[in-house]
Order: sequence, then structure tokens, then C-alpha cells
Amino acid sequence: MRREDIIVAVVDGLGGGIGKSLVEKLKKSWPWLHVRALGTNSGATARMLKAGADDGATGENAIVVNAGKAQMILGVVTVLAANGLLGEITPAMALAIGESEAVKILVPMERCHIRVAAEPGTVTQCLDRAMELVGEELDRLTRE
Repeated sequence: MRREDIIVAVVDGLGGGIGKSLVEKLKKSWPWLHVRALGTNSGATARMLKAGADDGATGENAIVVNAGKAQMILGVVTVLAANGLLGEITPAMALAIGESEAVKILVPMERCHIRVAAEPGTVTQCLDRAMELVGEELDRLTRE
């Protein structure tokens, strides 16, 4: 796959803080990468766009449609849970993200009573590890 054809979708809600951090890290490491901000609300989308996302969309339909267009989806683990993020992730969103062929790179978050059996660490450490995984996936995608 040509690197200019790769779309990385960042999904976030609430205040968009984790999404903002993910977008900043993605654009710092891979400025050429097409990053699409997908917010459950306009505030989250706006915050990710301000952080450097190339484009963005808001709401259930935008997330459902764009989950299938991305090669990678980043966000917190609760984007896979119906009613995650304090109810902002609708069942349709969770299903679309979960069924997408995109590689999902998810940051642990204990909301919705989901605990990930992984090395404990700070959110910053998890975000850094997510960037390592993005790099590995970009290498794989551009070799094919």
C-alpha cells in the first residue's frame, strides 16, 4: 500500500483529550500520515482537529462510515464497548469499529468496567506504546 493511501482514524469523545494526545503524537512522528478525527461530539472532533488532524467528522454515522475506510483505528479501549465513554459510544459505533478490517490500537481505560491484562503504566506510557505499534503497522502496510 502506498503510504499516502493510509488513513488512521482517531476516535474519541468526552473532552477529546486522549484523542488530542494521539493526534499530536501521530503527526509528530509521521507528518505525512493522513489522520482523521472521529468525535462522538463536536468538542472532541474540534480538539483533535486543532491538534493537527487532517480532517474530521462527528457523530454516529460519521464513525460508522469511516471505521470501514481506515487502515488503523486508535482510541481508548472503551470504543469497542456499546455505551462506552459515559454512553457516547452507541452500539452501532462499537459494532462498526469492532467489525472494521482496520488494525485497532487501543489505550487502556477502566471506564465501563473494562480492565486490560497488560503491563501497568501511566496514560503517557500507554500512548507512547501505541505509537510504537503504529510504527510497526505502518512498516507492515507499506511493505505489502
